[in-house]
Amino acid sequence: MKHVKLGELEVARIGLGAMGMSHGYTDSGTDETESIATLHRALELGVTLIDTAEIYGPYTNEELLGRALKGRRDQVVLATKFGMIAHAGAGPWNLDSSPANIRTAVEGSLKRLDTDHIDLYYQHRVDPAVPIEDTVGALAELVAQGKIGHIGLSEAGPDTIRRAHAVHPVTAVQSEYSLWTRGLEQRVLPLLRELGIGLVPFAPLGHGFLTGTIRSTDGFTEGDFRHGNPRFTGDNFQRNLRIADEVEAVAAEAGATPAQVALAWSLAQGDDIVPIPGTKRVHRVEENTAADDLRLTDEQLGRLSGLPPAAGDTHTEAGLQMLER
Repeated sequence: MKHVKLGELEVARIGLGAMGMSHGYTDSGTDETESIATLHRALELGVTLIDTAEIYGPYTNEELLGRALKGRRDQVVLATKFGMIAHAGAGPWNLDSSPANIRTAVEGSLKRLDTDHIDLYYQHRVDPAVPIEDTVGALAELVAQGKIGHIGLSEAGPDTIRRAHAVHPVTAVQSEYSLWTRGLEQRVLPLLRELGIGLVPFAPLGHGFLTGTIRSTDGFTEGDFRHGNPRFTGDNFQRNLRIADEVEAVAAEAGATPAQVALAWSLAQGDDIVPIPGTKRVHRVEENTAADDLRLTDEQLGRLSGLPPAAGDTHTEAGLQMLER
């Protein structure tokens, strides 16, 4: 697989998001054997960037990766995230990016991941109660100590990114970005390119929607991220099916799957972009990584880029409150 750079960090240009192996979707965490097989197959196919977070589970996703990557750690650029668990106070789903909480969080992640260093350590969501300079200052100390290699931000806005980068180089910003989530193109992506920061899109397949396999929301339980998500409900869902249908039409022309087309579109947006499609299935990781070889025509890319915006917000109102734009 082709390699590119996120800042100064070299990675294969398609990564793997591990969240769904134990968190966020209806069937998450039901088959650890298959999840581990998927991680191992991804490495065989040349994937290097593997992404997790302490909040996934909480904790169980990092523990899964610790078991799965034993004896394979040197093949992986390992990324995890902190800041959505207040370790000394309110617990999970409460923002805390204070230096004290970061020091607690990193030790827990290192232990669960069974490693002595984390290659890319992200602030999961910007904490409005803690100046970003204080957060990045604490992370810079971890870099100096060798506990983390590179600093990342997730769903941060332009002002936060610029202020963070002034304290210590930011290697990557993780944000939702795909054919149907393109809001960062106006303000965030130009800044990343100005500063030499890479973009790591999560949900590049639209939480499964762009694969063309979701034609109904009947199977989503309350534990599924998509249950109650504005894009997956009511009239919005029906309108968004037109986007999936167009992706499927391009896939038929290209002799590829809709998922491969959606990923190929992401890859065509620049060599500083490394999508991390999530899966817990071996055949899906094989399908996704094959997008590395797919080259869409200019006409096909133009049709995809010209699709109308998705109907509905990317998150519920509570989720939107944690995002910077």
